[in-house]
Amino acid sequence: MTSLPVLPAIILDMVGAFTIIVLAFVSLRYAYLLSRREPENFLWGFLFYFCITLAVFAVSRAIGHLLKQILLMTGNKEQWSSLAPFSGGFNTLLMISLAAVTTYYHKGIEGYRAIQKKASSVRDANEQLEVAAEKLRKLNLNLEEMVEERTLELSISEKKFRNFFTNSKDMVYFCDSANKLVKMNPSGLEMLGYSVEDKPQLNMLEMFRNVEDMDHYFEKIISVGFVEDLEVEFVKADGTAMYVLLSATGIFDEDREFIGCEGIAKDLTRVRTMMEQLASSEKMASVGQMAAGVAHEINTPLGVILGYAQLMMDDFSPDSEEGQSLEVIECQTKACRKIVADLLKFSRQSESARENLLINEVLEDVLAVTEHSLNMDHIFVERDFEENLPEIVGDTAKLRQVFVNFINNAHHAMEKQAGSKLFISTHYEKETNRVVATVRDTGHGIPDDVRSKIFDPFFTTKPVGKGTGLGLSVSYGIIQEHEGVIEVESPVKIAGKEEKGTAFHVKLPAALREPVSVIN
Repeated sequence: MTSLPVLPAIILDMVGAFTIIVLAFVSLRYAYLLSRREPENFLWGFLFYFCITLAVFAVSRAIGHLLKQILLMTGNKEQWSSLAPFSGGFNTLLMISLAAVTTYYHKGIEGYRAIQKKASSVRDANEQLEVAAEKLRKLNLNLEEMVEERTLELSISEKKFRNFFTNSKDMVYFCDSANKLVKMNPSGLEMLGYSVEDKPQLNMLEMFRNVEDMDHYFEKIISVGFVEDLEVEFVKADGTAMYVLLSATGIFDEDREFIGCEGIAKDLTRVRTMMEQLASSEKMASVGQMAAGVAHEINTPLGVILGYAQLMMDDFSPDSEEGQSLEVIECQTKACRKIVADLLKFSRQSESARENLLINEVLEDVLAVTEHSLNMDHIFVERDFEENLPEIVGDTAKLRQVFVNFINNAHHAMEKQAGSKLFISTHYEKETNRVVATVRDTGHGIPDDVRSKIFDPFFTTKPVGKGTGLGLSVSYGIIQEHEGVIEVESPVKIAGKEEKGTAFHVKLPAALREPVSVIN
């Protein structure tokens, strides 16, 4: 057999061993870098440890081959024979490790994939949690803004309600289940005659003047839940009555148990007074038309009766029975004619002489005639005339008649009260451009049931023979003819306190002042 040279094989073996070492360490470096870049990546971790085993195997195998060739070349074959089993066993062990690692790679990959899946689920869950957290954060921010906006809206609403509650000119109130007023606005307290500083403890049951109104109010609140536009009378702090238009709503809990109510009341006292005055005006207008017709019809036969009676008186002696009877006829006929004249004045059928006049002068003229008789009964007059009052347009004689009627009525109310006083005053109302003349007595006053009738024709509280009941009716007609108004006050309020007596306020429009001419 021809022998072949062994040196090339030996060199190739040594070069291959060295190359394996280089490649193993290069792979180890790349696996290390990959594992550092993605520490959580199972594949890169597996390759890193695989490359470590491979590098150890490459080094072990290369050293074994190099050591073998060196020992054989140096003639130490016996030493190699003793070391060869150990080198081969170590290399075999490393090969088995590599095989084991390679065999369990798929299991590792499956486990890694399972872990990745779990990790992906956890990551997705974390992402969802982050998204939810972001939504919650935004919602929290929006919620804070919404709460702030809602708080601002509630603040504005509460401010509007408070302004309405405080500034409303009507009565606004709240009461509890025991009908105790827990809150009432200042206007309501003022309407009832109470002061805000007093903090009165009021109850709805005490505010109603009539029991029937109170029962109807609470019956509607409990049965229907509300009451609307109910006209009732309330009792003020001083015991007087006031008319109100009441609307209220009941407040109930979840079990439909009554726990309180809230309501608004509008003062109708002035409206009621105006309605009564309007009704009285309409009634007197119709009575005036009737009176004018009756007066004209009666006036002619009364003149005939008076004329014939006076003619017949010339035929009989005044001391005779016939003469005395004719005197009675003449006297009573003249009385009837006076009543007819008053009826004509009441119906305003007579002409008026209009001129500019001063109300103070009219009152002085009237007092010049009546003051003496007042002083005879120890009634003293106190004047309070405002100076420089504007003029009014009117009939001096008729206005004198009006104030004479007022003073006579005051005289009659105080004739049995020695030391009484009659107050006559005038002033100017700039807001309404009216001149106001007031006649106030300190008499017994006018009862409530009589006050609405005092301007009715033929109504009088004087004994028979002392009054026809036409004085105030005629006065009312004259003031209406002058486009004025008469207001009656009884009892009279002086400095916030009520005093006994009656006051007639005559309000007449001031005359228009001529404009000043402008010369260019």
